[in-house]
Amino acid sequence: MHLKKYIRKAAAVVLSAALAGLFGTAQYYSSLLPDTLTASSAAQLEIAQYPEISCSAENEAVQAACAGEVSRVTLSLLGTFPVKNVSVKEAEAPVLAVGGRPFGIKLLMEGVMVTGLGDVEAEDGQRICPAEKAGIRVGDIIHSVNGKVLASNTDLQEAICTSEGSSIALIAERNGSEFAAELTPVYSAKSGKWRGGMWVRDSIAGIGTMTFINKETGQFAGLGHPICDADTGELVPLHSGEAVPVEITEAVKGRCGIPGELRGDFTLGSYGTLDCNNGCGIFGVLDDAALDELCTDCEEFPLAYRQEIKTGAAEIYTTVEGGTPKRYSAVIESIDYSGGSDETRNMVIRITDEALLEKTGGIVQGMSGSPLIQDGKLVGAVTHVFVSDPTVGYAVFAETMAECLNE
Repeated sequence: MHLKKYIRKAAAVVLSAALAGLFGTAQYYSSLLPDTLTASSAAQLEIAQYPEISCSAENEAVQAACAGEVSRVTLSLLGTFPVKNVSVKEAEAPVLAVGGRPFGIKLLMEGVMVTGLGDVEAEDGQRICPAEKAGIRVGDIIHSVNGKVLASNTDLQEAICTSEGSSIALIAERNGSEFAAELTPVYSAKSGKWRGGMWVRDSIAGIGTMTFINKETGQFAGLGHPICDADTGELVPLHSGEAVPVEITEAVKGRCGIPGELRGDFTLGSYGTLDCNNGCGIFGVLDDAALDELCTDCEEFPLAYRQEIKTGAAEIYTTVEGGTPKRYSAVIESIDYSGGSDETRNMVIRITDEALLEKTGGIVQGMSGSPLIQDGKLVGAVTHVFVSDPTVGYAVFAETMAECLNE
C-alpha cells in the first residue's frame, strides 16, 4: 500500500515537473516569435528555425483567408502544446531583381539641419551664441525664415547677414514637432558680419548598395538603414534626391577597431530619383534607361518572409571593385524574428568567403544594402559592421524593406 502511494506521488512529481518544463519552453518560444507574420499560406505556416513549432489551427486559418481577412492561428510545440496566437496576413511573395550594385546618393534636405553651435564675439568683447539664446539645438531642422521657405544654406545666411541686428522669425522642427523661434543676430567683431552662432547643412552625399529592384514599377531599395547626419546622428529629412552611377576605385580593408570602407567616384548620368529616407533604407524610382541597364542579365529571387529564414549558409551580393556585383559566401549566425528595438538589426551574419576577407577584411562602409540570399530567396540586406570584428555584422529582413517600399 505504502509502495503504491509512493509511486503515485513520484509519478505526480515527475508529471508536474514535465508540465512545468513544457510551460517554460512554450514561454521561451513565445518570446522569440512576433505577434504578426506574413505568409503565402497561413494554413501551411512553418518557422524554419524551429521545425518543432507548427500551426495547429489550419481549418480556422483557411476560412479566415477565404473571407479576405487576416488569419488568427495558434502556433504549437510538437503540434500539442500551444505556444502563441499570431495574426497571419496572406500575401504572395514578390519576385525581385537582386541588387548588389553600388550607387551614389545625393540628397537635398527639407530645410537646413543645425549641425553645431558656437559663440560670436561681439564688438564689446562679449561671447554670445544667438542660436542657443533663441532655443535652437543641434539636430533641429529650420524650415523657414521670416515666412520664406528655406531652399538652401544661402537663404538662411542672407537673412542673417541683412538683418542689421533685428530679430528674424524661424520655424523649426525637433523630434517631429514644429516650433517657432526668434533669432537675434550678433555683429561679429572678427568677421565684420552679422552672425547667428550656428552651423547648418542643406545636403548630403555618399555611396551605398542597391538591395533589390521591382522590375514592374522601377522602384528600388538600398542601404537597409537610414541616412543620418554625420554630426548630429539625426535622420536626414529628404526634400529631393538623386541616385547616380558609381565606380568603386578602392576597398580600404577593415581591422579590429577600425572600420574599412569602399571608395569610389560618381560617374556621369543618373539612375533616377530618391523619394524616401526612413528607418530601414533609402528608396526611389529608376528611370527607364537605368531600369534596362541594371536589370539586364540580373538574377531574380522571390522574397523570403522572416519565418522562412534560418541560421546557416547564405550568400551576399556586393561590389568591391568596378561596378559589377559578385557572390560571396556568408553564414547567418542568429535571427531575431520579433524585430526587437532596432528594425535594421534582425540578423547577425558572418563573412566566410576567403576572397572577400582578403579584399576587405569582411564588411566595410559602403556595403550597406548588399542583398543576402539563402535557399534561393532574398532574405535580407547587410546594414552594419561590428567594429570589434569586421567579419561580423547585422542584416535587416528584406521583408521589412519591401514593406517600406510599398508604404
